[in-house]
Amino acid sequence: MAIQTDVLVVGAGPAGLTLSALLATYGVDAVTVSRHSGTANSPRAHITNQRTVEVFRDLGIEDRIRELATPNSYMTNNVWATSFAGQEIARLQTWGTGVERKADYEAASPSSMCNAPQHLLEPAILAAASDRGADIRFSTELVSIAQDDDGVTAVVRHRDTGAEETIRARYAVGADGARSTVAEQLGFAMEGETGLGSALNIWLEADLTKYCAHRPGVLYWMAQPGNDFWVGSGTWINVKPFTEWVLLCMYDPAEGEPDLDEESLIARARMTIGDPDIEVRIKAVSKWQINHMVAQSYQQGRVFLAGDAAHRHPPANGLGSNTSVQDSFNLAWKLAMVVKGEAGEGLLDTYTAERQPVGRRVVDRALKSVQDMAPISQALGFAPGQSSEDGWASLKELFASSAESARRREQLAAAVQLQNYQFNAHGMDLGQRYASVAVIEDGTAWPQTGRDPDLYHQASTRPGASIPHAWLQRGTETISTLDVVGKGRFTLVTGLDDQAWREAAAAVSAELGVELAVAQIGVRGDNDDVLGTWSGLREIADDGCLLVRPDRFIAWRQKSATLQPAAALKAALSAALGR
Repeated sequence: MAIQTDVLVVGAGPAGLTLSALLATYGVDAVTVSRHSGTANSPRAHITNQRTVEVFRDLGIEDRIRELATPNSYMTNNVWATSFAGQEIARLQTWGTGVERKADYEAASPSSMCNAPQHLLEPAILAAASDRGADIRFSTELVSIAQDDDGVTAVVRHRDTGAEETIRARYAVGADGARSTVAEQLGFAMEGETGLGSALNIWLEADLTKYCAHRPGVLYWMAQPGNDFWVGSGTWINVKPFTEWVLLCMYDPAEGEPDLDEESLIARARMTIGDPDIEVRIKAVSKWQINHMVAQSYQQGRVFLAGDAAHRHPPANGLGSNTSVQDSFNLAWKLAMVVKGEAGEGLLDTYTAERQPVGRRVVDRALKSVQDMAPISQALGFAPGQSSEDGWASLKELFASSAESARRREQLAAAVQLQNYQFNAHGMDLGQRYASVAVIEDGTAWPQTGRDPDLYHQASTRPGASIPHAWLQRGTETISTLDVVGKGRFTLVTGLDDQAWREAAAAVSAELGVELAVAQIGVRGDNDDVLGTWSGLREIADDGCLLVRPDRFIAWRQKSATLQPAAALKAALSAALGR
């Protein structure tokens, strides 16, 4: 007999595990299967941006993530050098740690970035899902998947025994990575290119503390003559300060596949360490390709894609696992409310409408960031076919006292500043804006600041934006505006003059059978705007309100009182629920 469930999740990476944890939190019956025997067995993705940490905050596991991650303060320096022991070439303060950007990042979110390698992050999400009773089955491979008008039928194989089993679900989500069986079998159309470059990830142990403690960072880019790949001669990704690393190296398959024996890998590492006394221990090695692809639609009938199954791109900007987790945060509440009969099925159509443009923007930005690394090699005077002697001479000349050397240093400085679009792209991290039937437009334009929207995040309460962060006081507790919304429910955020809205919320909640919390934010209100920050961000009067979705995005805004608050609120909430 087939296993019956409401939602089948295929894949247990960052997207699948987050979705599983959220669905379990929302009380949805779901089964998650993964062909792998457990969570990630290597670091892989690692940069964890503010918006993603906010998802973990909503799940109640932010502190758990912080315990396993390297804090933002240790992520500060991006270093370009000839080797760890060799000459430093350039340095850039990154991830909002520089004096020019620190206030932007701190003002935008209660959650700071961190460096959470995937093999440490996934077990923490799994634990949260398991604590909530999620049904997650490893070593269980999807064999086939099909759908009809009423549901999805999947056949899975238990890899330990070879036994097959049928799962019947109302909906399914393919979160099964870049080689997605779900996407392939159901014919999801993809746009873009594959095989744009080939790379190695070499996971190793080497104590480089003496070369890093005075310039702590996540990424160390080694540039040596004879190699003008975007990662230079190799990029060192810090896994654990400063003794565990992933060394990322690119290669040209036309010149042959790289040697993967331990001796060759250690030689690669030593080349860019520059210190023969440093002991190197190889833990694992893997090969991968650079892709630039996004699904045309994230939905086919009752089946959805999330994570790398939907968008595949270079690791530049560190947006891979972040976008994946945020896909799930968008989709989970919609599935939950449809399954519970609180929302119409049309709500599920908004997943593609809202997340596919985000995926498109991410894959394009990541590829552009890769291309924007080229000016650094050019400024260093490296060129294909160049002899090692000429390359080192060019590098030496870069720091000479001649007028030509000064011009080249200016060229290098400009090339390094261009990397802000990869390493301080705050607008890319936080600036998602949704447009769908679950967002009720109010006829206003998005605020314009004249600043680059990739580099700078602009907070707004316009429908389609995520609710801005401001610190509040509740009794003796300091909380964020983000803490009074979310948690799988809609919230009506009000000002001090909110009696009419409270009555309307109670009436509409009862009539529609949907939980609708009320959160009063104002000076000396229930959630006290003690610093006045929210008053400067809210863009509504004391008698206005914001209808905030479970994913903290604003569905509707009423700037001031209306004669029929219950009717207005009912219309807005019904539209946001696809009813």
